Amino acid sequence: MADMDVFAAMGISSFGKAAKKRELDPSRFDKMKRMEPVPGPSKFSPKVGVRAGESEDEGNEGDDSKSSTSMQEDPSRVSDGGDVSGEDEDDTAHGEPEYDPSLPSEPEFPITHEATLKEHTKVISALALDPSGARVLSGSYDYDCKLWDFGGMTTQTRSFKTWEPAGSYYVNDLKYSNDGQQFLVISATIQPKLYDREGEEKATFVKGDMYIRDMKHTAGHVGELSSCAWHPRDRQYFITSSADSTIRIWDVENKRKQKSVIVVKSKERGARTKVTTCAYSPDGNLISGACLDGCLHMWNTSSNFVRPNMTVEGAHTKGSDVGSIVFSVDGRTILTRGGDEAVKLWDLRSFKKPLAVRSGLATLYPGTNAVFSPDETHILTSHGASEKGGRGKLVFLRRSDLSVVEEIDMETTAVRVIWHSKINQILTGLSNGTVSVLYSPVTSINGAKLLLAKGAPKRPTVEDLSDALAAPAILTPHALPMFRDGDGVVKGTKRRREKDRMDPRKSRRPELPVTGPGKGGRVGASATQHIVQNLVRDTTRDEDVSILLFDHLSYLAVPGFGHRVSSRASLFFSF
Repeated sequence: MADMDVFAAMGISSFGKAAKKRELDPSRFDKMKRMEPVPGPSKFSPKVGVRAGESEDEGNEGDDSKSSTSMQEDPSRVSDGGDVSGEDEDDTAHGEPEYDPSLPSEPEFPITHEATLKEHTKVISALALDPSGARVLSGSYDYDCKLWDFGGMTTQTRSFKTWEPAGSYYVNDLKYSNDGQQFLVISATIQPKLYDREGEEKATFVKGDMYIRDMKHTAGHVGELSSCAWHPRDRQYFITSSADSTIRIWDVENKRKQKSVIVVKSKERGARTKVTTCAYSPDGNLISGACLDGCLHMWNTSSNFVRPNMTVEGAHTKGSDVGSIVFSVDGRTILTRGGDEAVKLWDLRSFKKPLAVRSGLATLYPGTNAVFSPDETHILTSHGASEKGGRGKLVFLRRSDLSVVEEIDMETTAVRVIWHSKINQILTGLSNGTVSVLYSPVTSINGAKLLLAKGAPKRPTVEDLSDALAAPAILTPHALPMFRDGDGVVKGTKRRREKDRMDPRKSRRPELPVTGPGKGGRVGASATQHIVQNLVRDTTRDEDVSILLFDHLSYLAVPGFGHRVSSRASLFFSF
């Protein structure tokens, strides 16, 4: 123990060479701070926190001066000797200091900084974030789906996978499963598709027969899909809604037929209506669906789905697309966002009238949604641009009365919004094909913050280039895993080539022709082979033996051919 004190006094903390640690720039997040237009001489100013033209360090110094001033103004907290009182010492020792209202508070919403993911060329119509908040899945009107990984991206923000799930069809909805190992892709087709975490297709579910009138008797959808939702408790089941007036319950293990069918009956002429969106309650006991005729329905999952258990007619304006249905955590409150420029809050205990309504929120695209904040005290939705090429807004509403708490300008109209509870970040899909990630360095965790955690990329120096030229790399393609045969052992190619030559499949040897029945284990069963066999047919069994006997005996009457007669006779009798 004494030796350690001596080493500490000498400034020696350990032995050996200390590993060099990469230090990140403390002000690295300032590069991604949101700048918004404000009236006045300066064109842009920061949204919150620091005034225009003031650095973050100066703001911190101001905060320190405020805190020191507050300490001086409260003499009861300072003893005569200038030390902090014993009560505060106990709080400090336990790591729980008293709350000081004069200290700067954390931002209420994670909107101080912004990162953009720009690869799509058209409107972002679908957006999803996995449960851990590590991967972003986006779908657009450019028919593409893209996967983004926060941990694998740099500040260049490039996606690691792009594909077209259904050719030239829009992507209407995307949903991750509760474990994050698979996700659903709902395009403007009649077949939902299931993918694994890496974006590889696992299943394409069956489509129904469009000539069957009764929707209960079809194996799948016969109209355009609109949305989907996973079961909150059982990852084996999910639901899809469609324009064929049905909500279907599927099992991920059975892609040939749905598990159950909910046929939505409308009071309009034709008794059919488009189901624009669907959702599960948090406990999985209720299924909700909103329709194009303005109705909002609720079904109990334990019922036979003949008729809804609860219905509100005229929940939203007839003919408008309801973009989203969101249940609160307690399962008693429902939030709906309609195409009639209204956000409504409903209570299942008194389901006839909404608790609160906020209207005047411009909706330019179907699928515009609204979500709860992680603590469910606020509601987030979007307000479309008033003119072509104009700027849209994100609107924060108070849950109690849906009053506007704050509005922030966006580059263009926001269509899809997500507020992830684990990383406390807001993802917004814009109409220009950009995915905007809003966060706060103080209250947010990982996510877009990882883009700046890797530091700046290392620039190549002259020494690096000279070393590369002096000692060029030797490329051995057959050492790569994709060229290996067996357990990583590269074998000789000559013997393997000879072995493959003997294999009819690997050598692609054509099949031998069939001559007669049962040759080479094959039987000529096609119509063409039957005709060819009849053209040149072996008629040995059909010949008359008496004709052959007369042919052999005719040689006996010819003089001078005795030796031939005897030989042919012996041959005949031996036969």
